[in-house]
Amino acid sequence: MADQDNSDDDDDGIDISQALNNLEDILEDDDAFWTKISQSHLDELLEEHARHMDGILGAKRAVLKFFDMSYLDLNGCNLTQADATGARFEHASMEEAILMAANFYAADMRFVSFIDANLTRADLRGACLRGADFTGANLTDADLRDGLLMKSVEKGDIVPVMNESEAASLDQAIMKEADLTNARMSNAFVVQTDMTDAILRNARFIRADLSFANFTGAILDGADFTEANLSGAIFHGATLTHTILDNAILDGANLSGAILDSVNLDHVDLDKARMPRHQAKLDGEIHEIIAAHVEWLNSNGETGTQAILSEVNLGGYDLSLTNLAAADMSYCILKNADLSKSNFMMTDFCFADMRKANLAGANLRGAKLQRSNLAGANLVGAQFEGLPTDDGAGLWPANLQFVKLRGAKLNGVNFTNANLEGADLSMADLRNADLRGAKLVDADLTGADLGGAKLKGADTRGAKGLDQGSMI
Repeated sequence: MADQDNSDDDDDGIDISQALNNLEDILEDDDAFWTKISQSHLDELLEEHARHMDGILGAKRAVLKFFDMSYLDLNGCNLTQADATGARFEHASMEEAILMAANFYAADMRFVSFIDANLTRADLRGACLRGADFTGANLTDADLRDGLLMKSVEKGDIVPVMNESEAASLDQAIMKEADLTNARMSNAFVVQTDMTDAILRNARFIRADLSFANFTGAILDGADFTEANLSGAIFHGATLTHTILDNAILDGANLSGAILDSVNLDHVDLDKARMPRHQAKLDGEIHEIIAAHVEWLNSNGETGTQAILSEVNLGGYDLSLTNLAAADMSYCILKNADLSKSNFMMTDFCFADMRKANLAGANLRGAKLQRSNLAGANLVGAQFEGLPTDDGAGLWPANLQFVKLRGAKLNGVNFTNANLEGADLSMADLRNADLRGAKLVDADLTGADLGGAKLKGADTRGAKGLDQGSMI
């Protein structure tokens, strides 16, 4: 029933267009092809499979081939190495399920919830995953390449069970924070899929259709996008170290705020992609822009001009002792720049590349630093205290949601009441830092030096690498 190709060669596949020539011969009642089972029957099969995985003599591995399990509950189940070739799972729930090395070849899994599921080495070739939710799921080494489930009809013809738009489809899926390290998605249909903060190291997307996919904050180091369609894709804050983009289509793709280290761009057309501007292409010199901005600040906006440096490449530039409060520096490249002792109060640094920048003694009170990359930066003596609101009823905190501060120098920094939700503070020097009242929900503090740090009243729900017993 199933035409499966177990080869690892990405060029192997099925001629879908030729198979579709016989669509008129598909049986009118496709539902007759699947066997509908009840929740109680499924529970019995899952229990038997669990016994099999526990090594109970005589227990049988789950074989769910061509079963219709739409809308059923598989939460927390263990289907390791189970065979669900061609099965139907539309709108089923598989949250926190263990699906390691399971066979879902050409399965219909539209709108399935895979939240926090383990799909390591799962075979998902040709599976229809439209609208599926993979938030936090582990798909390391999973195979999501194209494939097509076939069946025999009258006259001995072989025709596809699912149409071309369904096979190998991940369109409009949710893959936030999913781990797809080494996953294979060659020739897959991944249109409008949300891959925010996904880990895609060394994943293969050769010839995949990824148009309008959202890769915000994704880790794409070593990923292979050869001949992939990335038109309209968003890469804000994504890291693409050693990523392969040979002959990829990037028309309308937005690479502002993306980190493109050690990427060979000789074989890719970036003319229609959105990229940061070089400093030399600005309308005026930087010092003139800063002078006009200071005039704008001193006149409360009546004269002068606000500094708009969004998407500008100022890598290595000296901006020390300058006043750029309330400037727009979002998506700006400031790698290795000297920003020490400058006034950046209420400045917008969202998605800025500020790796190894010197911000010692800088005023960052009320600044916006969402998803900016400050890995290895020096922020000793920087100010992040909240600013009084206009009505005087409270404080306006600095916003550092999902900021990358890995390995940064933060010793003694005042982060009281700052928003550090989802921040990467791993390996950072936080000795004697004041984090009282800070929001550290889902922050990563693995390997951080917290000697003498104050954490009383901090919201540390979901934080990683933090010894709750040492909080003061």
